[in-house]
Amino acid sequence: MNSKKYILIIDDEKAMVERLTQNVERAGEYEVIAAYDGQQGLELAQKLIPDMIITDLMLPKLDGYKICRMLKFSENYKHIPIIIYSGRDHDSDKKLAEECGANAFIPKIDGQDILIEKMRKIS
Repeated sequence: MNSKKYILIIDDEKAMVERLTQNVERAGEYEVIAAYDGQQGLELAQKLIPDMIITDLMLPKLDGYKICRMLKFSENYKHIPIIIYSGRDHDSDKKLAEECGANAFIPKIDGQDILIEKMRKIS
């Protein structure tokens, strides 16, 4: 039986996705699926229905807010926890993330350990 949880990471920075994938998979209970733009991320989320989504805000094609809003306001996907993991760290970004239905907003400057800790709390 596979008890791993599937995490969809949406970020256009390939190096960030690779580092995050290593750290998340090293945590043990997660398997990562990656998308490199917002449109691809939304399509994968709708097709695969991951256990959790980690998304950047500033993405090509669709931004993280739109992805979050489209999933959280849909009966089929609103149960999927979404963490916005962004290089931005303004109060207005956090407020908008909350309004879009994100389960958490973590600035990248806080580090991946904080992100993984939050993932465990909300999964």
